[in-house]
Amino acid sequence: MAIEETAAAKLNLALHVTGQRADGYHLLDSLVVFADVGDLVTVERAVALTLAVAGPEGSGLTAGEDNLVLRAARTFPPGRGAAITLEKILPLASGIGGGSADAAATLRALSRLW
Repeated sequence: MAIEETAAAKLNLALHVTGQRADGYHLLDSLVVFADVGDLVTVERAVALTLAVAGPEGSGLTAGEDNLVLRAARTFPPGRGAAITLEKILPLASGIGGGSADAAATLRALSRLW
């Protein structure tokens, strides 16, 4: 059984820096909306954990160990396999939250799978 999750694009309507923390990170107030367009994460049970990247924006993305989808999947207890497919629709490095949305969609999909 395949499980699909959409990773919606995030658009910042307003972003204000309101201060800075002691560790150097900035305090932010933001207003965001999620679009009806996004990447698609599909997961199925498998022996091992694998990632395949497809889609019109997939050629610029690797399925290597540093991929956020795999990093998210590895937060689950070891020994569980899944074949993960990321259909990359959102442009890379476009500032619309594609990578983090993909990771979150992976967590949602794997939670439903396992």
